[in-house]
Amino acid sequence: MESSSLFGVRLSLKQRYVLLLCVAVGAVVAYRFARNNPGDRKMRRLEGLRANSSQFTLETKPFRILGGSIHYFRVPRAYWEDRLLKMKACGLNTLTTYVPWNLHEPERGVFSFEDQLDLEAYLQLAAKLGLWVILRPGPYICSEWDLGGLPSWLLRDPNMKLRTTYPGFITAVNSFFNQLMKKVVPHQYSKGGPIIAVQVENEYGAYAKDKDYMSFIKEALLSRGITELLLTSDDKEGLKLGGVKGALQTINFQKLNPDAISYLDAIQPQKPKMVMEYWSGWFDLWGNLHHVYAAEDMISVVTEILKQDMSINLYMFHGGTNFGFMSGAFSIGLPAPKPMVTSYDYDAPLSEAGDYTTKYHLLRNVFSLYHTQPLPELPRLLEKRAYQPAVIQQHLSLWDTLHFTDKPLKSERPVNMENLPVNNKNGQSYGYTLYETIITSGGVLNSRNNVRDRALVFVDKHFVGLLDYNTQELALLDGKGKRTLGLLVENCGRVNYGKTLDDQRKGLVGDIELNKQPLRDFIIHSVDMKPGFVNRLANSGHWMNMRQQPSFPGFFQAKFSVNSFPKDTFIKLPGWSKGVVFINGKNLGRYWSIGPQQTLYVPGPWLHRGDNQVIVFEEQEMDGKIQFSSSPDYGMTVDIE
Repeated sequence: MESSSLFGVRLSLKQRYVLLLCVAVGAVVAYRFARNNPGDRKMRRLEGLRANSSQFTLETKPFRILGGSIHYFRVPRAYWEDRLLKMKACGLNTLTTYVPWNLHEPERGVFSFEDQLDLEAYLQLAAKLGLWVILRPGPYICSEWDLGGLPSWLLRDPNMKLRTTYPGFITAVNSFFNQLMKKVVPHQYSKGGPIIAVQVENEYGAYAKDKDYMSFIKEALLSRGITELLLTSDDKEGLKLGGVKGALQTINFQKLNPDAISYLDAIQPQKPKMVMEYWSGWFDLWGNLHHVYAAEDMISVVTEILKQDMSINLYMFHGGTNFGFMSGAFSIGLPAPKPMVTSYDYDAPLSEAGDYTTKYHLLRNVFSLYHTQPLPELPRLLEKRAYQPAVIQQHLSLWDTLHFTDKPLKSERPVNMENLPVNNKNGQSYGYTLYETIITSGGVLNSRNNVRDRALVFVDKHFVGLLDYNTQELALLDGKGKRTLGLLVENCGRVNYGKTLDDQRKGLVGDIELNKQPLRDFIIHSVDMKPGFVNRLANSGHWMNMRQQPSFPGFFQAKFSVNSFPKDTFIKLPGWSKGVVFINGKNLGRYWSIGPQQTLYVPGPWLHRGDNQVIVFEEQEMDGKIQFSSSPDYGMTVDIE
């Protein structure tokens, strides 16, 4: 008979078989013991979130979701813990967050999940603080975010049909989900993580261009290892077309509509009801007023939702900031899109800078009634500081920075931003694009409504006017010989909601005419102001001192000193017109004198002791100094109707 040895003891084949059987039985007993005893949930594998009756259950016990939205990509990473602790102290038990595809895959096949985009660290932090998570991975997220979170390189395909089963779109989604779900799956409840539910797409009922699309997204999640409860999210109208079999439908609203609740009940009898987005405030558009929603009105609706045994998620609990060029645009019911402001304060319970509001304190009182134990103590507020004004010391004309950009493109016809051969052939996503061509006469310049979204027009580098959706013609004076016509076109933010997503290409999207003749032979510069460009600019030896007259558009540099531990502050720029602010290389976002927003949030962790560098890109006029405030100014207010 064959034999082997174990620790020097020779075993027969029969003895080895008996030993292996004992090990297997022991493993089963150990698993059952772990499952039926307190301890590590990874071993216990209790039942996750279920929607099998009129009430959610979690670990087989009745459970009400008291949720709030905080997006990791809108909050400096150094403040993630501060914001989540304040969420916990308000009595919430569940964090919801979107996942922005355009940040995680800025170029096709190039993925980023580090630093500010470390989703796994965010999920682990939620778990550490005792918060459950509902993940909303898109691929479309809306969220007042450029193109609803979809990457602009998708639009290089002239036939692209976003949010459908168009092959070019689903191939890209599959590639992204292959990477994303590797990060997500290990943090599900069933694996011992905090994720108790995953949303299938987002508000598809308001889009609904492809009856097979939601099934595709659902299967894309399931096939990659998502095992938790699936949800969809729509307003009352969207509920009719936004669902998919196997996912619980939830509703979005601000004012309580009994008909909407009844409808949700009718299409899902004996299922738990949840308001996935209870809108605690609203977003703002440049040129409009700052929206506010009365705390008393909000509390009365929240109280009624809870009285009706519904679960709730506050959108937003803490809005944060649309740093950089990431804010979207709104077009529903408007003759032309209007861009979103940089702040995403949203009039939420926790302010843009993480301060408590009246809404916060009232909510805490309400939510405390749904806990058997006292709520945690309120975390301390972070101090703000109004630093001394920073005087502009140096300037540099836009024209003198073009050599810091990618090699310009020579093209007979205008080329839209997304199709420029830059960023490893992924096109330009954000910022400005300069189109230059030679003209030999004056006359009428006509954009044919092909400017997306706003163009400063120059003749031989002298500003002569503006073209946008409202102004499509401009008179050019006659001049001698050949002159250079320049159009500096800004992408002010792609529409993030509605049925025009496929039409969100930026730059010049067609011909520009002079005296009814299309202009030809362009030199096109991509001025996307990415970190590499800003760093090259900051370290350039070409800066001029302020004794020399600055020209516009231009970059303006100042330094200010921080003598103690850096505190949050707000930049304000009275006397300036429109542009972008960079602090120590980080893009704080756009400012625009038309308001409503009049300050830009500067997180303390982005500053350091000693000298801090501010670079402002200004289009048309400047004041000579940069001012600071210890509080924000979001402009004149208007009540949400």
